[in-house]
Amino acid sequence: MMKGFKSVLAGTVALLALAAGSAQADVTVLGWPGGPEEVALRKTVEVYNARSDVAADDKVKLIFFNRDGFWDKLQADLAAGSSEFDINLVATYSIGRYAPFMDPITLPDSAKQIFSDKVLATQQFDGKQYGVPTDLSLIYMYFRKDLIEKLESDAAWKKTYGEISQKYLGKTLEPKAPDQWTWDDYAATALFFTKGINSSSPTRYGTVLQMKNLLFNMMVFQSSARSEGGNWLDENGKVSVDSAGYRKALELYKKLYDAGTSPKDSLSYEFPEANAAFGSGQVATMMQWNAAFADLNDKAKRPVVAGKIGTVAPPAGEAGRFTHIHGLGLGLNKSSQHKEGATKFLNWLASADAMVTYAKAGGSPALQGDAAQQLATDRPDLVTLGEFANKYGFIMNGGTTANALQVYELQAKEFTGYWAGTKDLDATLKETSDEMGKLLK
Repeated sequence: MMKGFKSVLAGTVALLALAAGSAQADVTVLGWPGGPEEVALRKTVEVYNARSDVAADDKVKLIFFNRDGFWDKLQADLAAGSSEFDINLVATYSIGRYAPFMDPITLPDSAKQIFSDKVLATQQFDGKQYGVPTDLSLIYMYFRKDLIEKLESDAAWKKTYGEISQKYLGKTLEPKAPDQWTWDDYAATALFFTKGINSSSPTRYGTVLQMKNLLFNMMVFQSSARSEGGNWLDENGKVSVDSAGYRKALELYKKLYDAGTSPKDSLSYEFPEANAAFGSGQVATMMQWNAAFADLNDKAKRPVVAGKIGTVAPPAGEAGRFTHIHGLGLGLNKSSQHKEGATKFLNWLASADAMVTYAKAGGSPALQGDAAQQLATDRPDLVTLGEFANKYGFIMNGGTTANALQVYELQAKEFTGYWAGTKDLDATLKETSDEMGKLLK
């Protein structure tokens, strides 16, 4: 096991951890290092510490460590009963690992005014709240607005679209606005905009699939499985991945990959490769994390596509329309020696003032109501984030358990093998189901 934070605080952390606020602060927060989350947390703590109602011994300081091995190190320190930090980071897919070493928290009533129930659920385990949601991630369907607008209006394109959908999907479809897409509509659009299928396509590929054996790629994929009725566990707690919903979603990916709608090396693709492909202007659609939008819409970085990008929730399946959500949050270390002060900070963090400050400093909280409207000018992307999370967000049944990450890793290995053609679908689902049964029992 990797050594915990406690064993390195005197050395490495002294170099990497920087205090925010009073040097005599009694409340220590272990944050997520690097990137916008750290910048946002620093600013938010600065504002908190400057408040006149915060006592000197309740002021907050921050410590950070590098991301490599972060979660294993955190678990080791929590399990060892470390009191070096009072508040620690927690993520949706790891709450079950840390819950035994954390205290549940009771958020103020104001929290329900700014966070939807679905967003609060990203920080819950076994019916209890373990964290204040700070940053949310979900999946968008990205598309080229200019290309889709022409497809909806050009008679020749519409005719070809119908012919291609009949040939590959067995039904003659008409182009629709992306907000009305089913998975068949997405597939037909991906096929139409693939030059190897339609020589008149202005793009080389109709979509770009993230198919690398990587757990986070499963989070991108599973919106399709969930929309077709798939889930990890049924209402009785039995593994239900060997289902029609998962079969249909897995077959869709393979059909599109085998047809050449996504680059041949997509089996090695994850976030950066997919973004690069779409940003090159040679891809018409993409399922991707919300965090990709800023990069893709940057005219200096992506001049070919910036200003031409639309985003909607993933397409609808037989069970409806869904987007995977997970989040980062901050919760209370059971071994904290400053629980009263830590609780005061967490309660304030769950307020509109704190979350708007956090968002304007670069964080990505999913807010609703007046708090979301305060961001309409500075962070309009977060208004959509909150709306989509509330309307379409889901967490797989079992997605916050102690072994959730191992389940994602298992699925990534098995599903990538199926897409690569090294294993048939029946064997893939049986082995996935059997191993998930061991992990989730």
